[in-house]
Parts: sequence; C-alpha cells; structure tokens
Amino acid sequence: MSELELISWNVNGIRAIHRKGFIDWLSENKPDIISIQETKAQIDQLPKKLINIPDYTSYFNSAERKGYSGVATYSQIKPKNVINGMGIEKFDTEGRLLRIDYDEFTLLNIYYPNGGSGEERLQYKLDFYDAFLDYANKLRDEGTNLVICGDLNTAHNPIDLARPKANEEVSGFLPIEREWVSKFLSNGYVDTFREFNQEPDQYTWWSYRTKARDRNVGWRLDYFFVNEEFLDKVVDSYILSDVMGSDHCPIGLKLDL
Repeated sequence: MSELELISWNVNGIRAIHRKGFIDWLSENKPDIISIQETKAQIDQLPKKLINIPDYTSYFNSAERKGYSGVATYSQIKPKNVINGMGIEKFDTEGRLLRIDYDEFTLLNIYYPNGGSGEERLQYKLDFYDAFLDYANKLRDEGTNLVICGDLNTAHNPIDLARPKANEEVSGFLPIEREWVSKFLSNGYVDTFREFNQEPDQYTWWSYRTKARDRNVGWRLDYFFVNEEFLDKVVDSYILSDVMGSDHCPIGLKLDL
C-alpha cells in the first residue's frame, strides 16, 4: 500500500503564479500529482523551467484562444495514457479537461465554465456539466475509478459560501447550477471534502476586488470528487487556505492504494 497526495489549484494564470514562486512551492511540498486550472497560456508562451520541473512530467491542455482557460497536470507517476478533452469540439477548444489514466484510477482535471457573463455562457456551462456527467458515467461503466478535481465554479450548498442569501441570483449559486451538482452526486459521486469536514467557513475562492480573503468572505468552488466505489481509498481531503498566489487556494486529496 502506498499513500499518494494529489493537489488541485486554480492558479489564475500559470505565468502569474510562476512569478510568485510556484516552482519553489512545488519543490518544497512535493505532492505526487498537482492539477492546475486557468493556466491562461499555451506551451510556447512558457519558460522551459516551468514545463520541465525536476521530478515531474507536465501535461497541458490549452485553449485555442490565447490568455484564456486551460489546464495542466504535473505528475511524478508515469501515466498509462493522456487525453485532452471530451471529444466534443465546442468544449474542447477551450482547453477545459485533461484526462490522465493511471493503473488504479483515472484523473480528470477540469476547469468548468463560469456562467457569470450572461445567459449564453450560463447555458454553455450547463451544457458542459451535462456532457461531463455523461462522459464520467461512461468511464465508470467501463469499470474505471475516477478522481475528478478542479474549479467547479459552483458552490453546492449554503454552507459553501459566506453569503448565500445575497447570492441566490448570482451564477455560481443559482438553483439550476446547484441542482446539477446534486444530480451529479446522486449518480454515485462523492464530494470528498465533506466526508471529512462539515464545518462552515471553509472556502477556496475569495474576490480580489473586496479584499474578501482578509475577512474570509469566500466561496468553496474547488472540489475533489471520487466515484463511490473508490471512496474507501480516500484517507483525507482538505483545503490549503494559507497558500497564497491566486484568488483561489489549493485543495488536497490523500489516497491509500
């Protein structure tokens, strides 16, 4: 049996987090796998030392549009297979999903769409959610165990944000978005953090504009999910709220395999 630590972090720009000491932080903390979202860069825009971090192999799925979206995973463990996207062009052009197959599970690193810029993008987000659920269920039907991480861009329950009443009509806490999260969980997936921590005031994102982090007026938008059959391999799930550098903080998952 071996324990693995997985980290997920919306870095709000990989070049920005690089300037804030990302490589040093990663080298000091040494998770087995770290998945990052909102890279906002293509590989040819990155310095080589950010692509080739010692002890890690890096995998990128960038949006076609420069400076937008994108995900990346750095892994100390050699995967069996790496696939970019779900095979649906309207989603895959935005570089939102990176699938990495390991011996005992498949890791899905996802930057789910933000629905806050109008009805069209909200519908795009909901369409992505539905397509992703179909995609995940097909993998599970094939007997694959899933570890799903990333910025969901929705707080599920009132406990998951500081001001639920004030945000009931705001994308990220709309009833239709929250209903999808409930539907997703009812399909046999587990919000691992809430298996270990039922306390309020546990957030992963704070608005820069209002210095909300200083007052802990935040939202829990970042998640590690697993399928129910894999839950017995999860030994901890946590939020690293003291790690700075983005408007999100990292989250962690420990597996005993």
